[in-house]
Amino acid sequence: MNVTETLPDIVGFDVIVVGDLNPDLILTGNVEATFGQVEKFVDDAMLTIGGSAAICACGAARLGLRTALIGKVGGDTFGRIMLQQLAERDVDTSGMIVDAGAKTGLSVHLARADDRAMLTYSGAIGALRYEEINLGMLTQARHLHLGSYFLLESLRPKIGDLFRLAHRLNLTNSLDTNYDPSGRWDDGLSDVLPCTDVVFLNQTELAAISHESDLDTALDCLIQTVPLVVVKMGKHGAIARSRTERIHNASLEVPVVDTTGAGDSFDAGFLYGHIKNWNIARSLQLACICGSLSTRAIGGTTAQTSLEDAGPFLEHIN
Repeated sequence: MNVTETLPDIVGFDVIVVGDLNPDLILTGNVEATFGQVEKFVDDAMLTIGGSAAICACGAARLGLRTALIGKVGGDTFGRIMLQQLAERDVDTSGMIVDAGAKTGLSVHLARADDRAMLTYSGAIGALRYEEINLGMLTQARHLHLGSYFLLESLRPKIGDLFRLAHRLNLTNSLDTNYDPSGRWDDGLSDVLPCTDVVFLNQTELAAISHESDLDTALDCLIQTVPLVVVKMGKHGAIARSRTERIHNASLEVPVVDTTGAGDSFDAGFLYGHIKNWNIARSLQLACICGSLSTRAIGGTTAQTSLEDAGPFLEHIN
């Protein structure tokens, strides 16, 4: 596909998010499963939007960013439900691929207040190919974000090309690797990171990718490749490290119901500030607010905050 490598006068999207979309079936309460055909009751169950990229896209749209999601679902009930729910949350789905011969992925979350276990059927998630992406949409955008790098098996070999194209089109870009189920922690990542503007990681992911167990040593290592590294630390807040700054921001103290997708809502908050040219400290503060407030209800998108509702928590930072 030919792409004119100049931005148009009218930008249609603040952010295009590429990556995973699947329903999350979230079970809460006594979620320790017992085999041997033992039936146990849980407190609650919800089927909602899942996938790091999809939750981030919903969070960005909730904050008021013009947002599109590019990913793949099957031509099944789960796929139709997800596309409908995205549209209801003002996320543009015109770039979504519906594969009639595939099954939509599914994640089952066994959720406790402070942690969760996940069982995922990848389905169509890993089948998205570079050739299926409407690259023309990039000419209408300001920023490109990619989630769940290690789940995108068919796209992974071309993600570096996608990020370099974004730069040629004057878009900034960001990456949230999420966990690597294979345990290899590379699969072409060394080609992608040098053309990445912002990388979002948790402490486990940072240690695995940098091969350093000490937080600051790991940051020192990765900052040689990526100009801005943002590390999510759950209830301990987050750190943003550039080549000139190291900033820590605390999480909000809120009644935690479910942490599903909190890191993806965090990403959305930081991207809002980044796209609006806020400084790193203020972007990090909004990110921590968005991540914290998202834990007030079951599901990754249920309690995502608007910019108006986040406003009272924002301190004035020039």
